[in-house]
Amino acid sequence: MKRIAILGSTGSIGTQALDVIRQHPSEFEARVLTAGSNWELLVKQAREFHPDAVVIANESYYDAVCEALADLPIKVYTGSDALCQVVASDSIDLVLTAMVGFAGLRPTVAAIQAGKTLALANKETLVVAGRLIRNLCEQHRVGILPVDSEHSAIFQSINGEAHNRVRRILLTASGGPFRHFTVDQLREVTPAQALQHPNWKMGAKITIDSATMMNKGFEMIEARWLYDVKPRDIQVVVHPESVIHSAVEFDDGAVMAQLGTPDMRLPIQYAFSYPRRLPLNGEPLDLFSLGALHFERPDEERFPCLRLAYEAIERGGNMPCILNAANEVTNLAFREGKISFYDISDFTERAMKQMSFLAEPTLDELFETDAQTRQMVEAYCVRG
Repeated sequence: MKRIAILGSTGSIGTQALDVIRQHPSEFEARVLTAGSNWELLVKQAREFHPDAVVIANESYYDAVCEALADLPIKVYTGSDALCQVVASDSIDLVLTAMVGFAGLRPTVAAIQAGKTLALANKETLVVAGRLIRNLCEQHRVGILPVDSEHSAIFQSINGEAHNRVRRILLTASGGPFRHFTVDQLREVTPAQALQHPNWKMGAKITIDSATMMNKGFEMIEARWLYDVKPRDIQVVVHPESVIHSAVEFDDGAVMAQLGTPDMRLPIQYAFSYPRRLPLNGEPLDLFSLGALHFERPDEERFPCLRLAYEAIERGGNMPCILNAANEVTNLAFREGKISFYDISDFTERAMKQMSFLAEPTLDELFETDAQTRQMVEAYCVRG
């Protein structure tokens, strides 16, 4: 029985992770569940899965959660510090970091320091602090099991290839809802349009990141740290069918790829059960119904966020942190109707040029960079 803590159990990844646990009650057990503000769903999950503890990060909902779970022997905690404390529990074998954004960094660090195996779905952790996280994992002998469908595909493709050099990673992207839009059309898109992803069911923030292709830029940075591949050797490939989840090219030209339906439960379950594979309810991949697969080069003129991500990781230091903080602020501002679609990339690029650069930031300096960047970009969003 593998005992699991799910950081962000009420989000898209968290709810699908609980579905995996629901399908395999003899294999996995949810020992800790956490949420930001969605206390009602957290309570519902706790009553079904009976964890040892729950954490509601938003302290204003603490009393409501306590009252709703008063008849059960479940410990209730609140606040961001509690997230760092619960992951260190001796009753936890694996921590799924499914929180969205920079907020996932501190509890991820705490889990590593506690020696817990990580199932990593919070890509911002490696975007912001990839070098520090990798060093911490080596220091504490902690393994990272990737949950993103693309990074899970890469992980599955290189299994058994430890002695063979990777020439290139082929990181696939759906292209999002605006793959065929012109620049003029993109200037006029609305949040409602951007939230209609053609293939995947995801949370609002990552869906907008997919529309701008910032999500693919983040995944490129994540792949750089997970697999120690230079950014220029990570090729983004637009693949609208989302069947090939990514591929690896070796020195001899052989390409290994992982294919499957666009179902996030598959990489989640593989991270939970690795190295075993377990049955999973759902529609199997039907190659005959697909007919054909298509591949395109990404257009960095129409989708400049991808270019900004390559520039940030090539510069290094705190630049990816600036990139991420600016994107989190502008992504939310766009969803709230305060700025336009192209303001996301314009304001992010402006922050990258104006913020102070640090070549080798400490963890504390990254938190300071994040706060300062947010303040700067929030001012951009007000002034326009």
